[in-house]
Amino acid sequence: MKTTDGRQIIARNRKARHDYAIETTYEVGLVLTGTEVKSLREGRASLVEGFAVITDNEVWLHGVTIPEYLQGTWNNHSSRRPRKLLLHRREILRIAAVLHESPHALVPLELYFRDGIAKLELAVARGKKSYDKRHDLAKRDAQREIERAVSDRYKRGRARG
Repeated sequence: MKTTDGRQIIARNRKARHDYAIETTYEVGLVLTGTEVKSLREGRASLVEGFAVITDNEVWLHGVTIPEYLQGTWNNHSSRRPRKLLLHRREILRIAAVLHESPHALVPLELYFRDGIAKLELAVARGKKSYDKRHDLAKRDAQREIERAVSDRYKRGRARG
């Protein structure tokens, strides 16, 4: 699925936007093996249990599943191995400061190809409470009702004229 800005989306973590309040996002590169890239080109990946950790001034992605490449040989990759993320040192230090001062998490939102290069949208996010989730659902339902009412009124007005 190609978007207007040239991104070919491989996987989305929809649950992350429900469970977390997204504060800032970063587009980061990934260090991948050849069979991982081939598996991604087939559109096979899952970000559902993914999270990132900063260790020794490096950002590592854990819990993301990229299944083994079906035509791979003995040098096939492990499907749930930790993967290094590529960010500038300034960004890593800024993220580390935010994570150190308050309860935030690094959550992967989207995995995609941009101009043939695999990229990840990584978010600094704060966990939502259950009442925040209910409030967001109620707000979305109310907005949907408003749009439905406006649409119905517009259709009825056009039918008369």
